[in-house]
Parts: sequence; structure tokens; C-alpha cells
Amino acid sequence: MKEFKTVEESMVEQVHLLMPAHINGSGRLFGGQLLEWIDVVGAITARRHSECNTTTVAIDNLQFKAGAFINDTIVLIGKLTYVGNTSMEVRVDTYSEDLSGIRRPINRAYLVYVAIDKDGTPVKVPSLKLMTERERAEWNSAVKRNDLRKLRRKEGF
Repeated sequence: MKEFKTVEESMVEQVHLLMPAHINGSGRLFGGQLLEWIDVVGAITARRHSECNTTTVAIDNLQFKAGAFINDTIVLIGKLTYVGNTSMEVRVDTYSEDLSGIRRPINRAYLVYVAIDKDGTPVKVPSLKLMTERERAEWNSAVKRNDLRKLRRKEGF
């Protein structure tokens, strides 16, 4: 296992075509379906970084920005924003892509995963090598989100 990895090394992109089974009673993409896709993309991103199995610890800041409809092309992109000793925060952005390839954001989510061994025990993960100012800014925001998660856990909400 490498000591450091870049954000790009673990980035994941997944594409779906919205079919009738993905649509809710209001004719839009069912939020639960999107949440499943987000968790899968996040988990694969964390697995690529850690090179081992992971488990979802938290899903927060799930923001629905716009709807998506039948026959839309949906693109999900996962990338690491923060790495602790055994935990990783992943940002998953979801877009609706039109036929010309232009993407409009429909959702952003932040998820936390912990790397685990075959017995389910947390294991150390590689550090994250930040290459751009945008990655550094995302890291700084992730530190704040992590502090807020710790406070919520301590206070029981």
C-alpha cells in the first residue's frame, strides 16, 4: 500500500440512464435510488483509496438541487476530500447530462467511510496528497464538517 495517494487516483465516475423503475410517483428520480447510487460511488472511491473493504459511517450534507426525469443521463462523480487514520470523507456530485454533454448539478453529498480488515476492524489508510488549491479548500471544509459530526455525536444528535 502506498503511503500517499492523490485525489485523482481514487476518483470514480458512474453513469446511469433513468428508467421507469428509478422514477417516483411525481415523475422524478426517486431520492432513495439516488442515495443508493451515491453510497456505491462513495464506497468504491473509499475502497480505491484504502485498498481494502470499507463501511459507511455517515451520510450528511445531502443537498437536492434539481430534479431529474425519465430518460435523463445521470452522472455521479466521487472524490476524496479528507483522510484521517482509518476514515475517509468522500464528496459525491450528481449531474444530469443533456445530449450535447452539458452537465447541470442535481445533488451533492458528503459521506464518511472507515477502512476495515476481514474481521471488521478499522485499519490505517494512506494519507491524501493535495495537489491543487481547490483540494486544499475542500480539505479545510472537510475538517469543519468532521468537527461538526464529532459534536453531533457527542451531543447525541
